[in-house]
Amino acid sequence: MSSTGTPNEAVITSYAKAPARTVSAGGVTYAYRELGPKGGIPVVFFVHLAATLDNWDPRIIDPIAKGRHVIAFDNRGVGASTGQVPDSVEAMADDAYTFIKALGYDKIDVFSFSLGGMVAQALVVKHPELVRKLVLTGTGPKGGKDMDKVARVTYWDILRATLTRSDPKEFLFFNRNATGKPAARAFVNRLKERTVDRDVDIKTKAFQTQLKAIKKWGRSAPDDLSSITQPTLIANGDNDRMVPSVLSEDLHRRIKGSELIIYPDSGHGGIFQYHQEFAPVAVEFLAR
Repeated sequence: MSSTGTPNEAVITSYAKAPARTVSAGGVTYAYRELGPKGGIPVVFFVHLAATLDNWDPRIIDPIAKGRHVIAFDNRGVGASTGQVPDSVEAMADDAYTFIKALGYDKIDVFSFSLGGMVAQALVVKHPELVRKLVLTGTGPKGGKDMDKVARVTYWDILRATLTRSDPKEFLFFNRNATGKPAARAFVNRLKERTVDRDVDIKTKAFQTQLKAIKKWGRSAPDDLSSITQPTLIANGDNDRMVPSVLSEDLHRRIKGSELIIYPDSGHGGIFQYHQEFAPVAVEFLAR
């Protein structure tokens, strides 16, 4: 899982070809991939519920990696990273902080999706000095309305997917209509573009612990997000069944000066359905 770079190696800007690496800190070995030109402030990607390194859409990562150093990682107990998944979002944020500091960074930009966006919020609230810019997609605030129902929707859609022999993400991330179904299939196929050195699937217990953490996050007292002064880009589809779209609007209201994009006729995976529109927006936002 580990590899070392050389000073003269060509810059890799394809996530499908990003080398798999590891770093150890605090008794945990974290699996990660990096790509794009080294130097400057890296963009660290915080992934969604049940996801590993293999769940990032290359049509989102690759455009950003053309001009920026990008790092994607498995948090503790997920994929090829060792240890046990924490049962709170805040503890996940502590692990993310440990990982980032282990790589030697004092300043990062954050790109986050779904559960990753919750972890990113907890991280920036606790360590505001670490984060320069924040991208929050398909996510919602601590204590947000109906956030604690994520588990129920997730289990129901997993059942629906099992009965139709489909990938659960086709149900969870996309509308089941003439627009959503082909977008879902295209997204799932893009996740298979990496054919070598694939990550380890998340374990059932780890997935269940993540769901408990989300439920706890949804039922907790809200954080004061007015403390977030970093430039923030928020995006979602207009029909997010997992993390209701109104929660993106809630985040926008509570984070002063934030920008909000809501894509029409799309669900939780709106940024993946609209990758051709969203990726350039994310690139421009992070380049400012």
